[in-house]
Amino acid sequence: MNNQYGIIMAGGIGSRFWPESTAEMPKQFLDLLGTGKSFIQQTFERLQKLIPAEQIYLLTNERYRELIKKQLPQVSDNQIIAEPVMRNTAPAILYAAKKIHQHNPDANLLVAPSDHYIANEDQFIANVQTAFDATAKRDILMTLGIVPHSPNTGYGYIQYDKETNEPVKKVLKFTEKPDLQTAVKFLNEGNYLWNAGIFIWRATSILKAFQTYLPEMFAKMSSDDAVYNTAKEPEFIAEIFPQLQNISIDYGILEKADNVYVLPADFVWNDLGAWNAIYEQLSLTNNDNVLINSKLISDNSQGNLVKTNGKKVVLKDLNDYIVVDTEDTLMIIPRKDDQKVKEYAQRFKS
Repeated sequence: MNNQYGIIMAGGIGSRFWPESTAEMPKQFLDLLGTGKSFIQQTFERLQKLIPAEQIYLLTNERYRELIKKQLPQVSDNQIIAEPVMRNTAPAILYAAKKIHQHNPDANLLVAPSDHYIANEDQFIANVQTAFDATAKRDILMTLGIVPHSPNTGYGYIQYDKETNEPVKKVLKFTEKPDLQTAVKFLNEGNYLWNAGIFIWRATSILKAFQTYLPEMFAKMSSDDAVYNTAKEPEFIAEIFPQLQNISIDYGILEKADNVYVLPADFVWNDLGAWNAIYEQLSLTNNDNVLINSKLISDNSQGNLVKTNGKKVVLKDLNDYIVVDTEDTLMIIPRKDDQKVKEYAQRFKS
């Protein structure tokens, strides 16, 4: 475990969960499931079962540094890797890999989102350890793929080589969110997995990949390796980071590299990408309404998600709606339109 490190990606805004999630208090810092803990707190505790707490880093935006320190007081300042500007996942992961590699050249890294739902946590830990064991022995880039149980069109897919009987399988292709017909075809073929955005690799392996596939970015971030983990690091990053290409790790590295492998994972997972995913994840009441911090009288109303700050709510003849009430905003929309939430937030902003 001395060489096992965690990187929690916690820089997003989570605009699909407006009005609860805002730029000032985004999704990862909220308790949208009513558990008493935010997503980032749950993720940190989950990784602690496998990785020493002092070796778990928080990759975020500078504006969220104080939020992280408030919600995770056990984290040191050096464990918070703060981007001065948002540049997508590839530059952020390169920054974290450089920083950790400078501290420990033998580091084996887990990169995980801060705001996903994972049940069967013991199975998750077992899957990650299998991936850690594989990357410790081989120069490969690994991801965890979720065995699909439906032709979901909201996830990317990973096709793997089904000729091997080994648990770790070579990736053949990444596919962005497909249409329904294509998703059904993927399920029937039997060698496609949902892309969960959870990655495992040695620091040396991912740095070599950056040097090969994103050489300009790698060169800029390597122009002064002596600054990492010193007082000069913030000034160096403030100057260099805005110059980096805005690109995801998927486009920049994984879709180009020929040493990408996947482990089919069997824990319960949901990326909780929009309000309807919260509805589907939480236990339903007898009349199929989901309540978060709310008390409800339902009069001929079913299939609703109701989220307030402790208010009493009365619904009559309302079915399959999302009702979210915050201090300054009330949103009432059909559940089928939850993908429009980001648009509504933008309209108020403008």
